[in-house]
Amino acid sequence: MDKTAAKRRMRELEKLVNHHRRLYHVLDVPEISDEAYDSLEEELRQLEERYPELASPNSPTRRVSGGVSPGFSKVKHEVAQWSFDDAFNEEDIRAFDKRVKKLAGTNDLTYTCELKIDGFKIVLTYKSGRLVTAATRGNGEVGEDVTVNIRTIKSIPLELEKPVNLIVEGEIWLGQQEFERINREQAEKGGVIYANPRNTAAGTIRQLNTELVATRRLDSFIYDLAKADFVLPATQYEELKLLQNLGFKVNRHFVKAKNIDAVIKYWQKWQQHKSAEDYWIDGVVVKVNDSSLQTKLGYTGKSPRFASAFKFPAEQVTTVVEGISLQLGRQGAITPVAELRPVQVAGTTVARATLHNEDEIKRLDVRLGDTVVIQKSGDIIPDVIQVIKELRPKNAKPYYFPKSLPGIGRIERRPGEAAHRAVDKNTFAQVSRRLHYFVGKQAFDIPGLGPKQIDVLMENKLIATYADIFKLTEDELLTLPRFAVTSVEKLLAAIDSRRTVSFVRFLTALSIPQVGEETAEDLANHFGTLNKLLTAKQEDLAEINGVGEVVAGKIIDFFANRDNQKIVADLLNEVKILPVKLKAKPTGKLAGQTFILTGTLVNLTRAEAKKEIKNLSGAVTSSVSSGATYLVAGANPGSKLTRAQELGVKILTEAAFLKLLK
Repeated sequence: MDKTAAKRRMRELEKLVNHHRRLYHVLDVPEISDEAYDSLEEELRQLEERYPELASPNSPTRRVSGGVSPGFSKVKHEVAQWSFDDAFNEEDIRAFDKRVKKLAGTNDLTYTCELKIDGFKIVLTYKSGRLVTAATRGNGEVGEDVTVNIRTIKSIPLELEKPVNLIVEGEIWLGQQEFERINREQAEKGGVIYANPRNTAAGTIRQLNTELVATRRLDSFIYDLAKADFVLPATQYEELKLLQNLGFKVNRHFVKAKNIDAVIKYWQKWQQHKSAEDYWIDGVVVKVNDSSLQTKLGYTGKSPRFASAFKFPAEQVTTVVEGISLQLGRQGAITPVAELRPVQVAGTTVARATLHNEDEIKRLDVRLGDTVVIQKSGDIIPDVIQVIKELRPKNAKPYYFPKSLPGIGRIERRPGEAAHRAVDKNTFAQVSRRLHYFVGKQAFDIPGLGPKQIDVLMENKLIATYADIFKLTEDELLTLPRFAVTSVEKLLAAIDSRRTVSFVRFLTALSIPQVGEETAEDLANHFGTLNKLLTAKQEDLAEINGVGEVVAGKIIDFFANRDNQKIVADLLNEVKILPVKLKAKPTGKLAGQTFILTGTLVNLTRAEAKKEIKNLSGAVTSSVSSGATYLVAGANPGSKLTRAQELGVKILTEAAFLKLLK
């Protein structure tokens, strides 16, 4: 990026960050997630570091987040309110440690670690032990007087045991279960569905209707004794203990860390367990433990030098679409993929994200050069979930699917289907994709035989079908480059070891349209043998939990095709299928019910949710059809939710799903 482009981008980002800052901190009606906001601000900060001469003196990176709503009287803070500088990875937090040691003039430092609660900051003032004022952070100097609403929160003491004068700071938060209860009530009366607990808490505190505030079970954690008419403790750790003794609710998970390695270990632990609590956690607040050193280190223009907010890896970030490519699947589906400016998401570098299909591209209106929000959850392929149109290049044009692709030929979208598909099933690209999958871990799992080796074998006319793999000879393989005697012997031994295969793996490997591992398992457990499956009628298949009418039709069509019949017959001449011992008819409470999972779940991973469903005799499918019983919608559910609603599939929130499992 040259200087002219950088200047233009910086001005655009300044305007956009200020816009979303106001929506988030003042109006409590965010249009993007906290993580996406952080990502935009971080991009601006990095550009300012690279081009300091272009940085604006009024940049949002130099100000405390917040603002004052016109609906409440103003309160001038006795103690200035600061924001923490962020650390996003180990490198950042080690740089913080190095910087603090240099400024403090000592390497002998201990830290306190506290969970960073994703809530709403509050400043409480007590006179003679009685709560007299509760104020929002506002712009750091002036906040809003929300005392009447804060008094409804049961965990905040209205009177202390001792008649002391003090100011404390803390976080107001809303539990996940209470958040979901509020949203259920909102849905029942046709009201606004809230985006997340943090903004619901903020919006509740700013309600003018105190009776409504009292019905919502807000909670608090106090973490800082900012001012008092007595001598403050010598360490941050002792201060937190004192706050507990004074009667405030303090998050119990704070610890003393002997060095930065212990800080990182604590951060790693909570990164794995952040969903274990009812409140949202988005990182760890790290502070120099020694209070005298805190005073010595002091503050910058907006933040304390002695503290850092060590954020968890973001599952949502912003980046730029540098291209849109089309990817061929083993069953002929053409999936659009956003080629991205590489970015860190959930601890890994991501350069590609799925756009799913033509409808999703149109819904999002994704264009080349767009700044987008991408989301990654666990091992799931990242999704593009939002376009930030304010940063769109002027000449960006809508994307249209081509009618054909090099090496694939003509593509089409059939009525009633979301995906485009390759018309010719026998191109090199199409056959190679099926063979890649056949030898992969989900199917026959043949060690030493990956995509590169498959393509070499195809190019040399040694394989064209699944059965051909089992007919390979040592003499044939030794004629190929990079195939030495030892490696050939190992490969042939690996192939021979897969001549006996489970029924599930066999079905999965055939690349039957819309039949993946889960559906293959449902079919195998129902029929036990291939012969019984081949003689089944479509209506019999449709009644199987997890299959349904659409997939049943695909299975019938696949095995009715003469080319497929020959492929399967040839393969059966080379391999033996282990029969499945049929289980007793499922008796779990979810027997006969089929679930679709979409979006991000807070309390379970996708794999854990599937396991819970299957343990109760339910089935899980990845395709949306009217035969599904429920769609479980987590955060940012995407196009599956829309499709399920159109088909009349019942939608479950995560809370309703968890209740169903009990």
